[in-house]
Amino acid sequence: MEGEHSALSGVERERDKLPPIFNSSPPAGLGRGAKQPFPSLGTIISTLSQRREPGGRGLTTGITGLSNSLGLRHGRELPPIVSDVRQKQRLCIDTLPPEVKAPFPCDPVIPLRTKTTKDFQEDMERAAQTSDWREVREFYLTTFDSFIEINAAFKREANGSFNTIDDSGVNARFVNAVYDALLNTPQDIQKSVLKGIINSLLREWKGPRTKDDLRAYFILIQNPQYSSTSTYVIYAHLLRQIAALSEADHHYLVHWLKKLSVRRFKQLVERLLQFISTRLFPAEPDELPPLAKCSWWIPSATKVLGLFNAANSVSSPPIMPFTDFYNIALEHIDFMEQYRTWQSYGNSNKFSFCQFPFILSTSVKKAIIQKDSEQQMISQARQSLVSKVSRRQRVDMNLLFLNIKVRRAQLLSDSLEELTRKRCDLKKKLRVTFVGEAGLDMGGLTKEWFLLLVRQVFHTDYGMFTYMKDSRCHWFSSWKCDNYSEFQLVGTLMGLAVYNSIALDIHFPLYVYRKLLTPPTAPCDPNALVGMATATLEDLQQVMPELAHGLGELLTYDGNVEEDFYLTFQVFQEEMGVVKPYNLKPGGDKIPVTKHNRKEYVQLYVDFLLNKCIYKQFTAFYHGFHSVCASDALMLLRPEEVEMLVCGSPELDMGALQKAAQYEGYGKTDSTVRCFWDVVLAFPPELQKKLLHFATGSDRVPVGGMADLNFKISKIDVSTDWLPISHTCFNQICLPPYRTRKELKHKLTIAISNAEGFGLQ
Repeated sequence: MEGEHSALSGVERERDKLPPIFNSSPPAGLGRGAKQPFPSLGTIISTLSQRREPGGRGLTTGITGLSNSLGLRHGRELPPIVSDVRQKQRLCIDTLPPEVKAPFPCDPVIPLRTKTTKDFQEDMERAAQTSDWREVREFYLTTFDSFIEINAAFKREANGSFNTIDDSGVNARFVNAVYDALLNTPQDIQKSVLKGIINSLLREWKGPRTKDDLRAYFILIQNPQYSSTSTYVIYAHLLRQIAALSEADHHYLVHWLKKLSVRRFKQLVERLLQFISTRLFPAEPDELPPLAKCSWWIPSATKVLGLFNAANSVSSPPIMPFTDFYNIALEHIDFMEQYRTWQSYGNSNKFSFCQFPFILSTSVKKAIIQKDSEQQMISQARQSLVSKVSRRQRVDMNLLFLNIKVRRAQLLSDSLEELTRKRCDLKKKLRVTFVGEAGLDMGGLTKEWFLLLVRQVFHTDYGMFTYMKDSRCHWFSSWKCDNYSEFQLVGTLMGLAVYNSIALDIHFPLYVYRKLLTPPTAPCDPNALVGMATATLEDLQQVMPELAHGLGELLTYDGNVEEDFYLTFQVFQEEMGVVKPYNLKPGGDKIPVTKHNRKEYVQLYVDFLLNKCIYKQFTAFYHGFHSVCASDALMLLRPEEVEMLVCGSPELDMGALQKAAQYEGYGKTDSTVRCFWDVVLAFPPELQKKLLHFATGSDRVPVGGMADLNFKISKIDVSTDWLPISHTCFNQICLPPYRTRKELKHKLTIAISNAEGFGLQ
């Protein structure tokens, strides 16, 4: 019992380090009083040969207790299962609920099983050679008959406690061997395993789960049989029971799951994603039970997938990219209905995929942000129209657009004035006009305006941003002034780019996007702190790697820190050529840095550099961005996804660009075009990026993929001595009629390697 208490306190200590585990209440049908039988369970039971359990308890007896064993024990809301999710109504659970804090019941005595991995593998080899499967059949029949037997077979020490989050106590090698062999056994053995799992899940359980129960769930979730739709009913009930576990139990599972091998972890994630996709879009109408009778399948699977996402998030480095949790099938559902449900019900019993944003692709999130902004824009336009009509004023259709008129010679000042004057129209469709120039904006002028503004604002001579050569990114200048409106302009520009699907050639460190989501929606109080994200040495590494390295050495220095470094809690910052002192804490100039306070010094210094010394600049930038992207949908985004929305994706697929390319003056089978694609597809990634930058003004791809670029190859009737020409405003490249592959490669390489702005270096 003492071991149980210490283990629980360990959970409470670890809980603060973990991402939250659940974000919604149990789905419909999972709450107290929900007593539903297995859908189509009778069909499965009739398929499997009936076998009585030890002690005379049979399958029928198990069905009697199904409603209680599969329902939630405690009618309380479950915590969120996702890391880094900024929820509309975040649940804060400061202490574990009383039922979880109660002492865990003593585990029953587990029978001693002596079969080892080697013994099992020898049994399998012998059975395969002799076709005598009796011993293997008996092993599978016994092992999966109950949770106790599962523990007896796979627990490293039958009656050991193993009550820590660091060690599941499971013999992973044996589990892997048994499951790897299962699908190669005769069908009757595979059916007996499924029958045993049904018996295990149908048993009547009272009170909190024991750690042996958690071990059984941890082992059962790895069963490869769930890849078949014929087992989905059993899989669904297993997922339902795991989803209904307490928060403390989920934290144990999260830590155990992260210790799985990368290959098996990915397999389990892919299986869950496939289960959700198949339930949404079954291949055959009668392949699965009617959706109305098993509406809890998808919520349960999504919540369990959230455990894997949490395990991935607390792993360093992550086990798999966060993008591997995206379910592309969800791009074909009514995700705006899901979004409205989430907005209306928040964290209540009403399930929505938006409660688990890790499963939604960046494309879906971008579409939600745009549609949400469009709805706000339509509402504003409707109010403007009604106001005009009620006052019997002439209706001008221009009020449906954000019309920006600028002079090229005063591009920055005109843009700032226009956006400030029309800040109520920022959510409208953008339309740009250059004064004194004819032509309608069909997208090209808008993109040119973005390109010119970004190029001017981020130029080092302008002084707003500093280019950090070591990290190859831009950072906010720390100079002080009376007006930070130009930083607000840059934030507004980024917001407009997201809303108008323009990828900007901006190079901010990832930490900037984390600051933009702190908080994810702008507070009503204009004086509220914004952008003050927790800063670490790893974050400083993104911006100032050399300084971060030096501070890291200070933390690990074994000598006399005070005498050898001779530092105080005062730092110096250069602003416009003048070096100014700043105290990191009151009286900092008189407080020496020692071995005992060096961690505090590093933390305060990093926070000063990344937050405090640029606070006013970033606050203006933050409010500019959120003046356009003021949407609850931002709560669904990770910092990496905000970066993708602003700058596009760094992943290039030139094959996809070739398929989506349009032609003018050439056909796709013309020799020049064929040579062009032969050369481009053979380019190394660095040259492919340069080509994309040459043609579009950015070396990144829009969130929607290469097809969203509207890339065009045009013929230009000039001498083949000419280099290729690009029109970045239209994502267009113009090629002279080169006759050979060698000639085209030579001229194209020169053009893309020396292009800068609208000409050559």
